Amino acid sequence: MRPLTAAVVLLQLQLAQGIYWLGLGSPGVSERFNNTQLCRKLGVLTPDQQQLCRRNVELMESVVEAVEVTKASCQNTFRDMRWNCSSINAAPHFSPDLAKGTRESAFVFSLSAAVLSHSIARWCASGSLPSCSCAPAPAEQASADFRWGGCGDNVRYGLQMSSAFSDTPLNSRRSGTPAVRLMHLHNNAVGRQVVQDSVETKCKCHGVSGSCSVKTCWKSLLDMGQISAQLRSRYLSATRVVPRQVGSHRQLVPREMELRPVLDNELVYLVSSPDYCSYNAKQGSYGTTDRLCNKTASGSGSCGLMCCGRGYNTYTEQVEERCHCRYHWCCYVTCKKCQRTTERHVCK
Repeated sequence: MRPLTAAVVLLQLQLAQGIYWLGLGSPGVSERFNNTQLCRKLGVLTPDQQQLCRRNVELMESVVEAVEVTKASCQNTFRDMRWNCSSINAAPHFSPDLAKGTRESAFVFSLSAAVLSHSIARWCASGSLPSCSCAPAPAEQASADFRWGGCGDNVRYGLQMSSAFSDTPLNSRRSGTPAVRLMHLHNNAVGRQVVQDSVETKCKCHGVSGSCSVKTCWKSLLDMGQISAQLRSRYLSATRVVPRQVGSHRQLVPREMELRPVLDNELVYLVSSPDYCSYNAKQGSYGTTDRLCNKTASGSGSCGLMCCGRGYNTYTEQVEERCHCRYHWCCYVTCKKCQRTTERHVCK
């Protein structure tokens, strides 16, 4: 296999510029943001993002938190898939699976935009950001059963700042062709829309002896695990698109369908992905050799799907766990240690 040329590597880096900021969680750049001078030292931020950092330095710790949550959510969401998002840990030095206009990059762009919105909204509600606070009371009328109160997640502010931070790098021509920039901007917007649609009403009861004679309610976001699962569904049904001139504007349209606008809630991609069965550095595929699989499953995570027909090896191992636990008054628990034999199935 020929090594990638410097020109190809540079192009791939440019295509992933919109998620360079995921490198903020890397060793050496996770310092505490206590002054604006640090913003200039971070090569993973574009000039516009550095300016945003200087103006909102108090926001940056929530951005760093969003980096870690994005990486963990992506890998957890795809732990049972051939592509398991492990390459996200190399940020900002992305391999081709994330440095091209693939279905996988569509998911990571949308997820990172969603997580950033979610993180900032939650930080506002926790009182950790001086630039924002709890969400205002909902416009809808309260009823005799409840009253609005509590401290709702400030989704509006989270979406606003996420959009400013995530979309800014894509305004530069250095971040790829017009089609690539349109793709990433669209997928960023899908991620934020999923967050906006994931607001639910939570309530707390007040009353004598735990009764619920009065309820105080507020608006809160779903957990990121649920939001990430929704984006995974959109990843599985993502639409391959091509750029086309529609009137005076360049737009993305579905490649294999009749001319129609791309829907606001669908992820889009430009380049088909490999099957990720075998190692191929040029395609950003790590392969599935030595991956754990489930021999009794039939879908995601199954040995049939994960191992790509190569079969699997079975290993047995002894696992030590707590057993025969007893509660003693008052107030501790004692347990014995038991050995259990378990099977592991690993792709050939």
